[in-house]
Amino acid sequence: MKLKKEGSPKSLFYRLFLNNKLVTGLMVVLLILLILLVFTKVSDLFTPVAQFLGIVGVPIIVSGLLYYLLNPVVNFFEKRGIKRVYTISLLFITILGLIIWGIVILVPKIEYQTKSFISEWPHYWDVIERKSTEFLSLPALSQFSEPFEKYFNELTNSISSLAKSLSKTTFNSLGNIVGAVANVVVTAITVPFILFYLLKDGRKLVPYITPVIPIKMRKPTLRVLEDINKQLSSYVRGQVTVAFAVSVMFMIGFSVIGLEYSVTLGILAGLLNLIPYIGSALATIPAIILALVSGPKMLIAVIIVFIIEQTIEGRVISPLILGSQLDIHPITIIFVLLSAGKLFGVLGVILGIPGYAAIKVVVIHVFNWYKEVSGLYEEEQEEETPSVT
Repeated sequence: MKLKKEGSPKSLFYRLFLNNKLVTGLMVVLLILLILLVFTKVSDLFTPVAQFLGIVGVPIIVSGLLYYLLNPVVNFFEKRGIKRVYTISLLFITILGLIIWGIVILVPKIEYQTKSFISEWPHYWDVIERKSTEFLSLPALSQFSEPFEKYFNELTNSISSLAKSLSKTTFNSLGNIVGAVANVVVTAITVPFILFYLLKDGRKLVPYITPVIPIKMRKPTLRVLEDINKQLSSYVRGQVTVAFAVSVMFMIGFSVIGLEYSVTLGILAGLLNLIPYIGSALATIPAIILALVSGPKMLIAVIIVFIIEQTIEGRVISPLILGSQLDIHPITIIFVLLSAGKLFGVLGVILGIPGYAAIKVVVIHVFNWYKEVSGLYEEEQEEETPSVT
């Protein structure tokens, strides 16, 4: 005969609520919303914490990014018998030399090209306006001339209004500018010290915090931290390497075709490439504007450079360096970029993807733990016991 397993709840309440994935998910969401509501009611208590993080957050983030870039080099030489302190000191001297080289040679060139572009911008704008009008005056495109002219006038008025608004608020924003400069100075002073101790004693951090973690939670917590570290380290190193390669390719390509401001445009392309998918497209906008002013041949040459760069980056560099370590869908990346940019500005756009990757690791581990502990996601199976005679 069949016997029910002792202690196994089979009530209607259990089947409809406790063992229902939808209800369980809604309960979790409700608890999260209640916690957020409580935090909003006592948000003033966290104001000092937010101010503290605002001061030390940027130096810690910058130090962490540099740590992920330089730590493999330190580990490489340490395995060959060179002490970490010696390698770190040599790296600091090399970085200081590169900074001095950039200030002496690269920065003046970028400054000259940027000032030249700004001074020539009215001429570029007039040329683009004239050529666009000539293009739309063709018989086949005459129907689009009036909407384009209306849109162009609105764009011009918006730009002029923005310029006037900026000029009026310059004095009012002086305090913000001073604050930003102060943050940059604080970051420049504190980052070398934080980075030095991270490179020197970073491996001791996990053993140091392990005794604080409850014994039953140590293994899963350390596993989560290890997975986050792998995700962030591979992403940061890969993304910076790809951005550097993109910058070099654009500088070489623009120099070969004779495009003005090739160095500045190449560096801008490398920085914008830190933004996945969107960065490369944004980097081509100023190059296309300059090409339109120079003529159709230069426009075709810029498009060819862009196609070659995208082919090399997409087929060779990115798969070789980045691979698919984050396993994030492109649509998700776009949503993350838009949300992080709206909430945190430029810093959010750059750090949104690695931040999302870290949160994703935590959520996956927590969800797997919840499935194992709750037993609500196991397929129901009828168990038969031997008949009792």
